[in-house]
Order: sequence, then structure tokens, then C-alpha cells
Amino acid sequence: MTELPPPPDASFASDNAAGVSPEVMEALAAANAGPALAYGDDPWTRRTEALLRERFDAPVESFACWGGTGANVVGIASVLQGWEAVICADVAHLVVDEAGALSRFAGVTVLPVPHERGRIDPAVLEPFLHWLGTEHHPQPKVVSITQATEYGAVYTPDQIGALADAAHAAGLLVHLDGARIANALVATGTDLPTMVRDTGVDVMTLGLTKDGAMYGETVVYLRPELAAHARFVRKQAGQLPSKARFVAAQVLALMEGDLWLRNARDANVRATTLVERVREVPGVVVEHDPDVNSVFATLPTAAIAPLQEWSFFWPWDLTVDLVRWMTSFSTTAEDVDRFVAGVAAVVARHL
Repeated sequence: MTELPPPPDASFASDNAAGVSPEVMEALAAANAGPALAYGDDPWTRRTEALLRERFDAPVESFACWGGTGANVVGIASVLQGWEAVICADVAHLVVDEAGALSRFAGVTVLPVPHERGRIDPAVLEPFLHWLGTEHHPQPKVVSITQATEYGAVYTPDQIGALADAAHAAGLLVHLDGARIANALVATGTDLPTMVRDTGVDVMTLGLTKDGAMYGETVVYLRPELAAHARFVRKQAGQLPSKARFVAAQVLALMEGDLWLRNARDANVRATTLVERVREVPGVVVEHDPDVNSVFATLPTAAIAPLQEWSFFWPWDLTVDLVRWMTSFSTTAEDVDRFVAGVAAVVARHL
């Protein structure tokens, strides 16, 4: 029987399990020197607003929130009425991982649609467009996509553009949940103007917590007029940070020198290495090369629980023995080596 190695220091459960980039900790400490006015009336927030306008090369409006779920709620709820609806993939975070937050807070309908590795096609909008103008149906208003998707796939700019064109032609808006937007940018070799501004995204959540921040995400409105209600929705939703300088300081630390992209690139590279290595392990099947830092593998049923006990990770679809392994900016080559060795040892016992 192959002996189990010590588990890796890193967690392969989620990039949320990683710590904070040292540069971010330094920025937080620096922002802690002296007083600053609350609720975003501070120099850090103003610098962040200017930085985001520069990075998007557009007059975007931005609003710091406490976290990803709250930012998604603020971004979408601020552009909807109670009789309107959101169309999104049936595996979207909005549907399966936010406890119905949008429906409870905004009172709107969420319309889940089929997907391909988390991506939705413009054709899925068509059945709901026939509802427009009929008082008996919730009125489709927003199409929400995730970049990268919950299955680790990436939309190309052309794919986002085609979806946005279809949505806009019907009078709908496009929301982008960018929890892992940095990973998608480096995977495609693009930038924020190319992937977000030029494709027709109307509002997005710019996520950094999975990429080295401690907490806090930012809602960005590509069309400034859509932000008219944002500050009121954010306050009602409990998403207005009183000491907003500490959210802004993290954005500045990660984005001013492109640390956010370097962190994402490191995470993506480790995922690619992990796949190359585990594909050599008998009994492990990885169907898709990773676009970003998400690896989905099929294991022998009996191997999943003992492997989780050794180094925890999340099951994804146990009906088909599918699990998810995530890398982060802090995952090392040694972490990958030890994790692969552990997978090989446990799986070998259950073949």
C-alpha cells in the first residue's frame, strides 16, 4: 500500500481559502495611519474611482461593497423593478450559491437556463423574449453571466459580444459576475476594455477577494446612467462599508502595478501543472484542460471521502463522481507535488 505523504500546505478547496497578498496587507496597514472620512469620502476611494476609469478607458461609476454576493445584488437590483427578471445559467452563483439573496432582497424572478460548462448561448434568451409586454409574465430585463464560469470555462470577447448584442436588441441589460475576472483576462490575453467595455457589458462585479484581497468587491457601471440608484440600493442592502478606504486600498494595491494579473497568472499556471500531473494517475479523469484555476476531475467513488479527509476539497457532482480542485496565487509547486502524490496514493487503494 502506497504511504500517504503529508497534505499540502495550500488548500485545493477554493481560492477563497488562500490568504492575503503581502502587498495588500501592507496597503491596509498604510491606510490605517490617521483618520479618514467614512463611506467613501476619502482619498483612497477617489484614487480607486480614477484608476478604474483609467483601466476601463471609460467614464465608469464604481461602488465598493462588502463582498461578492452583496455586490451582485447591488449591481442587479439597482437596474431592475420588482416585476422584472434575470436570465442566467442554471449553475450560476446567483442560482446555487447565494441562498436566493437577489430574489429575497429585490423581489425579482431568476430564470435559470441550460449551459455549456457554465456558458450560455444567445439562443437561450429567445423563449423568454416572447414574454415581453405580457402582464402575466415576469419581464426579462438582465442577462447575467459569470467570468470565468462556475465550471472554469472562459467566455471569449466575441462570445460576450454576441450575447450582449442579442440582449440589447431585445432591450435587456448584461451583468457580468467577475469574481475571477483577472484569471479570465490572463487566460485570454485581453484587458478590461476589450473583454468588458467593448463587448457591451452594462454592469459588473469586479472581484478581487479570490485574487489576493482580504474582503470587499466593487460594482462597476459601464453605463454611468445605470448607477442612478446604486448608492441607495447599496445602503439598503447593508453593502456600504463605513471605512471604505480599506476596500479601496486593496484595489489600489492589486491593480496599480498589475499584481492582480500576476496573481491570477500564477494561479492559472498551477492549475495547468496540476492537470498535467494528475492525468498520469490511473483512475483520475480530467476531461477539459483548465481555462483558469479550476480543475474538475472524476475519481473512483470510494476514493473521494478519504481524499477529502487527507486534504479537503469540494465535491461538485457526486452523481458522476466529479470533484473540483482550485489553485490560487499562493499555491506552490511543492503543494502541487504533494497533492498529486496524495491523490495517487488514495486512488490506488480504491481501483
